[in-house]
Amino acid sequence: MDLTQGTDSYKQGRAKKMMLWFGIISMAMMFAGLTSAYVVSKSRPDWVAELDLPSSFLWSTIIILLSSITLHFAERAIKKDNRSLTTTGLLATLGLSVVFIVLQFYSFNQLISEGFYFTGSESNITTSFIYIVVLAHLAHLAGGMIVLLVIIYNHFKQRYHAGQTLGLELGATYWHFVDALWIYLFLFLYFFR
Repeated sequence: MDLTQGTDSYKQGRAKKMMLWFGIISMAMMFAGLTSAYVVSKSRPDWVAELDLPSSFLWSTIIILLSSITLHFAERAIKKDNRSLTTTGLLATLGLSVVFIVLQFYSFNQLISEGFYFTGSESNITTSFIYIVVLAHLAHLAGGMIVLLVIIYNHFKQRYHAGQTLGLELGATYWHFVDALWIYLFLFLYFFR
């Protein structure tokens, strides 16, 4: 297939999707490095193996999975020009993302109340790794929430319809990646203690 074929908008859309995938691959490599360092550090004598993740991490995982589902339904709805269902899906996704963040900080508070500090003289390598991994994910999720707010704004400005969904598609791809990334991180932290 000749990559120079197609309309200008098609070429721009393809270029934007390619740039997004380069960004996603870069983020995946960063987290692969962090989790590799975590595995290597497990052999340290000061590693805390008895640390159990709070149950709120599991609940946040379920919440973020639900947010991917609601965004998927919003994306399908706009392709059918169902604006009200799209609005419901987008706002539900935003609400679920806020709940996810609240649960993440609640999890941090639970760990601290159990005596597992992330910084300072009472911290250890295990909790510091958990802190770095979760905060790095939250930073990427914050970027996703900004993207989501832009999508919601554009939706209310009626910039998306059955023939024009590129912005929503790009945002949804990033959102699903961030969600899948958290599921990976949760399972990783749960099984590699």
